[in-house]
Amino acid sequence: MIRFDSVTKRYDKGRQALNNISFEVATGELIFLTGHSGAGKTTLLKLLALIERPTRGQVLFEGRNIGRLAERRIPAHRQQIGMVFQDHKLLEDRSVFENVALPMIIGGYAQREIRGRVRAALDYVGLLDNEKHTPAMLSTGEQQRVGIARAIVARPKLLIADEPTGNLDPELSLDIMNLFRRFNEVGVTMLIATHDLGLVDQLGGRRLVLEGGTVKADY
Repeated sequence: MIRFDSVTKRYDKGRQALNNISFEVATGELIFLTGHSGAGKTTLLKLLALIERPTRGQVLFEGRNIGRLAERRIPAHRQQIGMVFQDHKLLEDRSVFENVALPMIIGGYAQREIRGRVRAALDYVGLLDNEKHTPAMLSTGEQQRVGIARAIVARPKLLIADEPTGNLDPELSLDIMNLFRRFNEVGVTMLIATHDLGLVDQLGGRRLVLEGGTVKADY
């Protein structure tokens, strides 16, 4: 499904975030990206979402070199990817329902389908009763669950998460990771960047260890 082929990413001021990395991800795999801060985990995820483009090499998604994708085609590419962030990135002036519905609204789905899918996603993460609340009315863990519901509502082929448990206590972190495991069990391909090696050990899955922008280990 995904292939990084000799990918290097260098930013404008000369900092090299990724250095000639190559690896493949099969459909349905669960992969944890680990490594110290600054190892290149976030940059790798940004390349998949086309928030950044590689300086050299190819990032292939289902056989297409997305690094050369035309700007007008980026929104369609992103509709295939669910994204979860450490800081939630929720719209504070919108309800929980409206936050989760946003990817489907952008994708031009019919209102009836939006209502059904949003409520199903909220039910899946245990927040159906909170659909009219604003993010400020929720706990940190609940806000992260809203972010996850928003990421899965359009039924993406790939789910990427950047330190999704970074602000949560150990019990909530395990709850969130178990949600991801459930998505993976129904066939969603997943790449999760995390510092929490204890959680990775509990959940299993493949581990890609980054160090200094290179792949140090893959097991």
